[in-house]
Amino acid sequence: MQVVFHLGAPCTDGDQLILSLLKNRLRLAQAGIAVPPPGRYRAVVRDTARALKGRAAGEEVQDALLDAILDDAAVDRLVLSDPRFVCINRLVVQGPQIWPMIERATTQLRALFPTSPAEFFIGMRDPGTLIPALFKASRFSDFAEFTENMQPHAVAWSEMLRRLSVAHPDARITVWCNEDTPLLWGQIMRELAGVAPQADLDGVDDLVQGIMEEEGFARMQTWLTDNPPETETQRRRVLAAFLERYALDTEIQETLNLPGWNEALINEMSESYDADLDVIARIPGVTLLTP
Repeated sequence: MQVVFHLGAPCTDGDQLILSLLKNRLRLAQAGIAVPPPGRYRAVVRDTARALKGRAAGEEVQDALLDAILDDAAVDRLVLSDPRFVCINRLVVQGPQIWPMIERATTQLRALFPTSPAEFFIGMRDPGTLIPALFKASRFSDFAEFTENMQPHAVAWSEMLRRLSVAHPDARITVWCNEDTPLLWGQIMRELAGVAPQADLDGVDDLVQGIMEEEGFARMQTWLTDNPPETETQRRRVLAAFLERYALDTEIQETLNLPGWNEALINEMSESYDADLDVIARIPGVTLLTP
């Protein structure tokens, strides 16, 4: 059984990815792919992982976990998603690092099913918008206090991914930029489910629908029906064209007014993030999805 851990990151897709995949739950189950509702496993997975502290789960523990998560079905691939698998939002960025505890947390997750091949999926986000989003989702009211122990200008996703790949050289790691998800949504769903690139899935336009004017989305659906794209690349061109014209400004533009953060710092972080993608593309064992 392959076990897939979608780690988030927090403040990226807001659980929409697993919700879209759940629309295909019955169809995927027929192919041996289990996509259980998050309520079935999030608490029990976190509690069991913490209790074991990295020790390999015995057969009884594994059987109990599967009984809690699944409906007595034969499973070849199990998809689990939780933006708090690694840690709470407040601890995502510490000092110059993203997820400084990633090695320990993922080792604990893998110990739940120690003989099962594991895959990790991560949606990355520009630290210049990620950190403010984490603050907004936290209970903090003071941004300076929230970022007291952070070095935002030094944060790099590649540093975390190197640590993850070294800790789990046998695990497949798939990443993408949150900023690209509207165009990559269908591919991400298929990669997560482990189905063919051309597999027909419901929900492949869920994210686009949420950030596009209703009229524009309806026109796009009509266009795609009347002019079925032959390749994923052609489909992305259609999505990009309709997004350019009909995207909701409130959903794709962010206004940041944060104490201690000026435009120069935010631009510097965005440029570093873009440059970091070239580094990530060369990390062994890491697959970077791009439009």
